[in-house]
Amino acid sequence: MSATAHDTIKSTIESHDVVLFMKGTPVFPQCGFSSVVARVLDHLQVDFQSVNVLEDDGVRQGIKEFSNWPTIPQLYVKGEFVGGCDIIKEMFETGELQAYFKEKGVVNAA
Repeated sequence: MSATAHDTIKSTIESHDVVLFMKGTPVFPQCGFSSVVARVLDHLQVDFQSVNVLEDDGVRQGIKEFSNWPTIPQLYVKGEFVGGCDIIKEMFETGELQAYFKEKGVVNAA
């Protein structure tokens, strides 16, 4: 991964409490998995920063190396990698995600 991509990823994660690296945007997702995670966050009324990895191939490949996780989307909360679509969906369905957001001090987690 290039130093620029690493710095961009690190800076974004450090600058926002909740960051979703996704394909597309929350309003116009370009992949079903990204759409699911964005909808979960919207449903929970979590304020989050999204990063469209399709706009920068360095970030698209770099985020996989940064987290050591092979797929996108990827959710970070308070600088910590939480998981991809399957993990976020399962955590939401069990109520674990809502509890996690509350524990981390992320407001409006329904």
